[in-house]
Amino acid sequence: MMWQPARRALSTVGIPRGAFAKLQDADVAHLRTVCPSVLTDPADIAPLNSDWLNKFHGHSKLVLRPKSTEEVAAVLKYCNDKKLAVVPQGGNTGLVGGSVPVHDEIILSLTQLNKIEAFDAVSGIIVCQAGCVLESLDAYAGKFGYLMPLDLGAKGTCQIGGNAATNAGGLRLLRYGSLHGSILGLEAVLADGTILDCLSTMRKDNTGYDLKQLFIGSEGTLGVITKLSVLTPPRSSARNVALLGCASFKRVKRAFVEARRHLGEILSAVEFLDRQSLDLVLSQQPSLQDPLGTACPFYVLLETSGSNAAHDMEKLEGYLEQVMASGTAVDGTVAQDAAQANKLFGIREDVPLALTAAGYVYKYDLSVPIDEYYAIVNDTRARLAHLNANVVAYGHLGDFNIHLNVSTPAYDDAVQEALEPFLFNWTAQRRGSISAEHGIGTHKPQFLHLSKSPEAIRLMRAMKMALDPNGILNPYKKKAHESQSQLEEPKTMDEAEFSRLLSQFPVARQGTYCRIAYKTNAAPASSITEEAADVPSKKVKTDVSLLSAVESFLQEYFSATENKRISAEFEKAHAKFVSQLCLEDVEDMCRQFQ
Repeated sequence: MMWQPARRALSTVGIPRGAFAKLQDADVAHLRTVCPSVLTDPADIAPLNSDWLNKFHGHSKLVLRPKSTEEVAAVLKYCNDKKLAVVPQGGNTGLVGGSVPVHDEIILSLTQLNKIEAFDAVSGIIVCQAGCVLESLDAYAGKFGYLMPLDLGAKGTCQIGGNAATNAGGLRLLRYGSLHGSILGLEAVLADGTILDCLSTMRKDNTGYDLKQLFIGSEGTLGVITKLSVLTPPRSSARNVALLGCASFKRVKRAFVEARRHLGEILSAVEFLDRQSLDLVLSQQPSLQDPLGTACPFYVLLETSGSNAAHDMEKLEGYLEQVMASGTAVDGTVAQDAAQANKLFGIREDVPLALTAAGYVYKYDLSVPIDEYYAIVNDTRARLAHLNANVVAYGHLGDFNIHLNVSTPAYDDAVQEALEPFLFNWTAQRRGSISAEHGIGTHKPQFLHLSKSPEAIRLMRAMKMALDPNGILNPYKKKAHESQSQLEEPKTMDEAEFSRLLSQFPVARQGTYCRIAYKTNAAPASSITEEAADVPSKKVKTDVSLLSAVESFLQEYFSATENKRISAEFEKAHAKFVSQLCLEDVEDMCRQFQ
């Protein structure tokens, strides 16, 4: 869950440390021999232990900065042999905590893998190392008349390896598609140090499984991407930007449909923002004027990219005349030069920064059907009407990806509890995705089942076990990837000790049983009836440290909720005991109190 740092610390406690070795001086000494660029000073490591929003915090004591694939391989082989957990990190611009340690994992920073190895000016195919910054790659490709098919607000810091590992979407997806199509090949190092060479530069290769696709969007849990080959499209010589104001979201949808029909092949981006987003940017930038003369509740930002400036402008102006005449748009403007184009597009790109400056931000990256695109915003506003919260929405209209953000002066438990799992359940009920482009990270692993079927999650787990059986690569980030081998070795606990811990849960003191979906050694959970609520007489084998973490988690949770949120379902549900307590079941229980 996305909690403020003080609360986030509790969340970290709630995620038990896996059965990984603890870093020793001897480990540091050896790793220096295979990867000389090392950070051990806490002051140097501190920025890498937190995300840029300062929401997720780890406690790594070692940062390794390899300069070659071979150094990455040597590091991972040693760490795998020694059961040392590793977090791959690129530009650390993610929004879900995927590149930040949860506990004391070693940070493997790819910043120094920053070389461009080849560029083919005929095909537009670039081969580069994973640590290359996206904006630098775009500038390099521009020298040959090409551009990177990906454009993000964080392009000045994010790295192409991290972009691939998270399957980043961005502003140009409508025109150029996702990275699954643009990446032709990659090189990755597996957990055991094996270097997997899939660095093809061929656009067509139908020889067996397309293994590179496994690593795109895997968030560093299956292997560490070290090199990529990317197909870059030709850079357009003519770029135009227009901003429309619409009176309703129904008209926003109509403007999008007409843009696709009228502008066709030159349409490169269709972005959306509501009035609340624009007001936030204007409040943070006093020198910036409202771009339209008429205040509208909704705005559509269009970009065209082509080879004939006069032709493109004629088509764009024709489109504007059409949507204005039909009442689809209330007002509109077209940038007259590159500076105006950048200024208009900058408004959309500045919304995330304006939100961060306004206070604490709860960020949600969702894919929803276009007919329900703004309904989730209205429902969220209604749900938070009694709270001091500002709900704003913007996103990539062209691929139905909405960024719903809630801003508050400071972190508020009531806002957090109103948002999750409400937003994720809302999205799942409409067969959307709880993560359109940001990934799962440590924010959403407990909600993965809302977007993936049990069969898909089992297959994901099987792939993880095949490629990383010790679970050392970016642990804790995807629930589907976790295995029992990653948990601390269980200890034996007798009935009295187990009952003592349970008795300390506030909900238990209220005479209400926690539904934690336990299993006994004697029978499967499905066969345990309400009458079988007594603790089994035999000893229960479970994890003492994990139980302590769960105890703290529940005490904090129920101290805020008390009796008012205890549903009838939970009053009937009895505690069931397991041979191994699983935190994700506790989280499932807590979600149902929402």
